Amino acid sequence: MNSLSARQVTLRSKVEFSGFGVHSAKPADLTIEPAKADSGLQICRIMEDGSVAGPVKVHYSRIAGTNLCTTLDLGNSVTLATIEHVVAALSGLGVDNALITVSGPECPILDGSAFIFAQEIVASGLKILPAKRKFIKILRAVTVRNNEAFAALEPYNGRVFDIDIDFDSAVIGRQRMIFDWTPRRFFEDVSKARTFGFVQQAEILKQGGHALGSSLENSIAVDKDKILNKGELRYEDEFVRHKLLDAVGDLALGGLPIYGRFRSYKGGHKLNSQILKSMFSNEANYEIVFANDLPLSFDALDDLPLELEIEPFLRSVG
Repeated sequence: MNSLSARQVTLRSKVEFSGFGVHSAKPADLTIEPAKADSGLQICRIMEDGSVAGPVKVHYSRIAGTNLCTTLDLGNSVTLATIEHVVAALSGLGVDNALITVSGPECPILDGSAFIFAQEIVASGLKILPAKRKFIKILRAVTVRNNEAFAALEPYNGRVFDIDIDFDSAVIGRQRMIFDWTPRRFFEDVSKARTFGFVQQAEILKQGGHALGSSLENSIAVDKDKILNKGELRYEDEFVRHKLLDAVGDLALGGLPIYGRFRSYKGGHKLNSQILKSMFSNEANYEIVFANDLPLSFDALDDLPLELEIEPFLRSVG
C-alpha cells in the first residue's frame, strides 16, 4: 500500500451545517472538526441549556435504537438520532479522526443523502497524520438473520459491500450493488443517494413521532408504483445505493474501517448493528491490523474525490 494511504487522516478545518431532523423536525446545527490521531470518530450534543453531552466515541456499544435510523446513547439519558449519514460521509471518504458536534436531538437530514456532508469535507481539505491507519480484518465468516433477511461479514482481500434489496414496488423491485470501496468511488457513486419511504406508511410513521420532517426535498417518496419527486433519480438504482450508504455509516461504528466483505439481503440498521455485535463477540472472528500490511489498491493522492484537493493534501504531509 502507498505509504500515504497507510496513514491516518482528519479534516484540515471545521465545517458547519444547519437544518432540521427528518424525524423530529426540530432545528439542528452540526459541525465537524479536525481531531488528533487515534481519537477516532467522536460525537457530542449541545443541550438547550448550553451543557454538553459527550463527546463519546461513535461505537456500536452506544447504539440506543435502530428503528428507521441509528440512534446513539451519549450518557445521562441523552440520545442523538440519525447519525448514519454524517458518519457515512466521514468513513466513506476515509477520514479516521473527527469530532462531530450537534445541537438538537437529531443530526440534520439536509438533502437526505451524505453528499452535502461529503462535499464540505472535501472542500475543507484532508490532513494526513503521522499515525498508521488501522483496519479490522475479518478472519471468520459471521452471519445474523431475521427470517429471510441477513447480514454477513466474511474474510476478503479488500473492502467490499454487497447490498441486495427487494421491495414489492415496480419502481424499486430487486436491486443489488457490489461496491469495491475507495474514497472517490464513495463520493461519486454512493454519497448522493437519498433516503426513501412509502406514502402508504407516512401517516402511521407520523402518528408514531417519526418522519415529521420528511418532505420531497429530503426523501424519495414512493406511492405504490410511482415516484412523487420531480426530476430523475440521482442514480438509476438510487434505492440500493442509499442502503449501501447507510451500511457504510453503520459499520463505521465498529470503531475502525473493516477489511473484508459485508453482505446484506433485505438488511437495515438493526441487522447492521447486530452483525457488529456478533463479530466482536469472539476475538477469533477478527484482528486489528495496520493498513500498510494489507494489499489495498487505492492510492490516497490519486483517489481524492476532487482533483483540486491534491495540492492542499500534499501540503499537509510532513
